[in-house]
Amino acid sequence: MTEFLGLGFSPLGAAGTLALLFAFAFTLYALISGLLAGRRGDSRLEQSTRWALWANFFFVSLAIGTLEYAILKDDFTVRYVAEHSMSVSPTWVKVVTLWAALDGSILLWAWILSLYAFLVSLTARRDVLRPWVMSVQALSVLFFVGLNLTIASPFTPVVDVPQQGMGPNPLLQNHWMMAVHPVLMYLGFVGLSVPFAYAIAALVTGRLGESWLIQTRRWTMVAWGFLTMAILAGGWWSYEILGWGGYWAWDPVENASFIPWLLATAFIHSVQIQERRRMLKVWNVYLIVFAYAATVLGTFLTRSGVVESVHAFGTGPIGPLFLAFFTTLVVIGAGLATWRLPQIRDPHSLDHPVSREGAVLAGNVLFVVFAALVVLATLFPIVMEATRGFRTIVGPTFYDRFAIPIGLLLLVFMGIGPMLPWRRLNGSLWQSVRAPALAGIVGTVLAFVLGVRNVALALCVGLCLYNVVGLGQLVWDSARARGGLGSVPRLVREHPRRYGAYLAHLGIVMIALGIGFSSTYKARQEVTLQLNKPQTVLGKTVTLTAMNTEERPERFSSVATVQVNKETLTPKMNTYINQPQQPVAMPAVKYHLMGDTYVTLLKAEHDQKWATVAVIDSPMVSWLWWGTLLLMLGTGLSLGAPVRELVPRVTPAPAPREGLTA
Repeated sequence: MTEFLGLGFSPLGAAGTLALLFAFAFTLYALISGLLAGRRGDSRLEQSTRWALWANFFFVSLAIGTLEYAILKDDFTVRYVAEHSMSVSPTWVKVVTLWAALDGSILLWAWILSLYAFLVSLTARRDVLRPWVMSVQALSVLFFVGLNLTIASPFTPVVDVPQQGMGPNPLLQNHWMMAVHPVLMYLGFVGLSVPFAYAIAALVTGRLGESWLIQTRRWTMVAWGFLTMAILAGGWWSYEILGWGGYWAWDPVENASFIPWLLATAFIHSVQIQERRRMLKVWNVYLIVFAYAATVLGTFLTRSGVVESVHAFGTGPIGPLFLAFFTTLVVIGAGLATWRLPQIRDPHSLDHPVSREGAVLAGNVLFVVFAALVVLATLFPIVMEATRGFRTIVGPTFYDRFAIPIGLLLLVFMGIGPMLPWRRLNGSLWQSVRAPALAGIVGTVLAFVLGVRNVALALCVGLCLYNVVGLGQLVWDSARARGGLGSVPRLVREHPRRYGAYLAHLGIVMIALGIGFSSTYKARQEVTLQLNKPQTVLGKTVTLTAMNTEERPERFSSVATVQVNKETLTPKMNTYINQPQQPVAMPAVKYHLMGDTYVTLLKAEHDQKWATVAVIDSPMVSWLWWGTLLLMLGTGLSLGAPVRELVPRVTPAPAPREGLTA
């Protein structure tokens, strides 16, 4: 190895650091020139700001490409590669290693931020908002690139070059989902920086009408869609790797992704009220400010070491900096909103609570209360440790006490909102929701008759049926007015935003049913099986038919072949050479529409031909995955809607079933 002044030297590390230095310089210039361009209205400075963001994207791309190349080439002169990669790892694991640890994940965040800033500079309207938007984007990029240049540098050289590297965490090389979940999460988190930047630009310039909302609608939907898929992917990873048969445990890092999702969901629904009624201007500004700030708060929880989680990156000096950045975002956003408060007061007020906007506002309040309670429950152990010297545990039972009733109320307002007209209801509420309400009552009673004794689950079944019938009635009423069900394809083409929302809400119904049944009726039993000796477990005949081993360069696996009734499953226990003391289960799952067959290998003895396994019944878990697919299809359909200008007036008495347009 080449040495320089007694320190290790890495050509690739030096190239990566140099690229980050150039990126930092161009980003700093973009920040300053964007501020000056916005203040002076100087078009030449504005154009140079765009070019600086393009240059920043190029150099951050060069840096992340350099790190990936170093990982793939096993260049252990680079500290990050030496500490988190391994020469015998498969290629896909080496690719994933780029974001498998703290410094690389920060670089990925910086690259995605630079990508969004680049795309915004290409597509933003040439108006008074654009220089300020680019400047705010540059501020976020500057923070993350600065981290990679200082305390989170992945390019630090090493003196003692290892032979094959220390390798990534076994949990992060045990499933291909780690190639998907973090990228989706960052695309969602970072995507919220765009509407945040537009909100700040609107506050600074005083252009507080609906223009900034119209320009950011697609950006917000895209970010929300990525965040939704990321949460699903994380749940699926947990389901297929951790071996407990679940997908959500109210883990602090899980909560860190859920909080901004709740706030972003509220924002997506409330902006339609501002578009249609010029209401909730203050509310929307605060929502997007805190939604983006919550992504930074979540990153603080993940990377500060203040919470214990299988998803966390551990301790380090980076946590206080994220907390400071979170505080900066809140102070800037909330401070500007408070300063502009006299100018963004709503010209219209809520005419009547029984209206479309009344239902959406009620749902918004529930989303915000939900997010606030999750924040308090997540931070409570940290506060107790800081103030009392001991850490308490807030378990899933506590979260369920408020999550279940809030979730049921959200189903109520999700169903009733599209059935109501804007402004006020002319007529009887019962007349408007009679068919869905009766269906909900029948569904609840039928669930009880069929054996559902959990009150919350029975109500969930009824409310889901209430939503399905309500959506069906909306589609039928529209189709009947246009000549019958054959007109539905034309209606979808003409109103993709509305029908995309219907499809997304149908996905939410499936997810709610999947969560309700799988969490209420999941059953688990551990059993020690002798070779070829059947046992009855959870009403199923379970037989260990073979015990084998697999050896690969990076790991050793114990493999059990288990027959459950007529299905054959092969759960594994993987032991990686870089951390032999931390074996990782690889459960085997047979997916079915009404319930999965799930087997986890706990212990095994090859010579004596026995194995201890956990058999888990998970009713309707697949509904989560299929429901999320419907949700994403609905989101994609809504994204296909043209960007329309604000409707200049609101019809005093629109048709009561015009449809949801979130």
